[in-house]
Amino acid sequence: MYLLGAIVKKGIELNQLLAPDPGSPRAQQENQLRELLSRAKETAFGKYYGFSQMLASDDVVKEFQDNVPIWDYASMHERWWKQQFIYPDITWPGMPRYFALSSGTTGKTSKRIPVTSDFVQSMRDVGTSLIRALPNYDLPEKVFESEVLLLSSSADLKEHDQGHLEGEISGINVSNFPDWYDLFYRPGKEIAQIDDWDKRLEHIVSQAPEWNIGAMAGIPSWVLLMLKAVMREHKLKSIHDIWPNLTLYASGGVSFDTYRKDFQNLCGKEIIVMDTYLASEGFFAYSSRPESMAMTLALRHGYFYEFIPFDERGVDDSGNLIDDPPCFTIDEVELDQEYILIICTCAGTWRYMIGDTIRFVNLDPHEILITGRTKFFLNVVGSQLSEEKLDTAILTVSKNNSITINEYSVAAMKDENGDYFHQWMIVCDSDFDESKIRDELDEKLKQANKNYKVARNKALKKVSLQRITKQVYHDFLAETKKKGGQIKVPKVISSSKMKEFLEYID
Repeated sequence: MYLLGAIVKKGIELNQLLAPDPGSPRAQQENQLRELLSRAKETAFGKYYGFSQMLASDDVVKEFQDNVPIWDYASMHERWWKQQFIYPDITWPGMPRYFALSSGTTGKTSKRIPVTSDFVQSMRDVGTSLIRALPNYDLPEKVFESEVLLLSSSADLKEHDQGHLEGEISGINVSNFPDWYDLFYRPGKEIAQIDDWDKRLEHIVSQAPEWNIGAMAGIPSWVLLMLKAVMREHKLKSIHDIWPNLTLYASGGVSFDTYRKDFQNLCGKEIIVMDTYLASEGFFAYSSRPESMAMTLALRHGYFYEFIPFDERGVDDSGNLIDDPPCFTIDEVELDQEYILIICTCAGTWRYMIGDTIRFVNLDPHEILITGRTKFFLNVVGSQLSEEKLDTAILTVSKNNSITINEYSVAAMKDENGDYFHQWMIVCDSDFDESKIRDELDEKLKQANKNYKVARNKALKKVSLQRITKQVYHDFLAETKKKGGQIKVPKVISSSKMKEFLEYID
């Protein structure tokens, strides 16, 4: 019955076994840098910084680090990227056909990240490596002849007045799927091109009974909404009543831990969960073994990485990069040290600070966890709270009180006396004693982080907490145009954004 699935599974297993030895991580990364420099040496950026001379050096990595500065989005866009709207060969050969609009997790307006044909291929290559890792999970053969549901952003890309196309990276990827993907990709390009999230969801729900979904991928919050809508419309007790072969879910964008219980409640059997690190700037890592949600770093797919310690060696008290911070390569990183990720890619991204912080949990292979964002580091008064620590506290308090909290937002604000306090917004449909949950969160963070404890005894005068329902939360996202299949909503937000949130609720 599952002959095709057996053939496909066996082919992937053989591909994994026959894959050549890629060499040491250091060698892989040096080769990636040399290839990137060679491809871009005749661009304006390459000529300005002397890529040809670097390639002749005995230590190309050191020459590169000594001569090319670190860039954030504002400086890279202003100096180089915006020139690519008009001129070719600026930071990468040719002109980008696409620009990826960021998901709105930073800044007041969307960023525009260049997307080249080489870059699109690099993300496919990482996807292929992920598929090669599937034999590690011992998936049943029926999964390999089932369909894959990818909940992306809209694939209806908008043409910019300069001639390129714009959209979120998942929509760009979908629009570049070859036609033969239609054999297994759902909901299909026609539905994926519907720009309005609610209308797109209606089509997915109506066609759900016609599909044989074995795997799905997407940001947990929106996948949960989709699954609940399917179950509600078709009066199901579990999602496996309609998709019995559903076995694998590839999460991404945010930590899965706060969503795990809700997913379990919707499933009639256990599903395998993998994590992925796919951003507008690249597809950097993916889970490759069932024992862990840690992600294997993609070392030979068109990316070169550097790592800046996310401590006093690399940043100031506000989380801003200091002058001339140490930059480590893949062979110099240490376990359980937080790093700011710096990337070079085949989209013409050079020593670019993506804004994420990561932590290595394994060095053979190199596996990482995303710990948060440099700008979403709650440290106004020295509390030094990363998203990872906030998530851990939320999970502990949720479990202790038998409630489920998927989403939350927190901001450092000032009261009428000018004193700082933390304002929490908790999204939960279960009623609870807000003062009790507030005090428990406060205590858990004191126990987990000595800096927070010190701050609470000094400059951080109080903690405030308010609960809202998921419906109110989603209404707010719709009101602020942050509703859709790949929208990532930050957990640490600015005081102005929290004020907007509170005013909307009032």
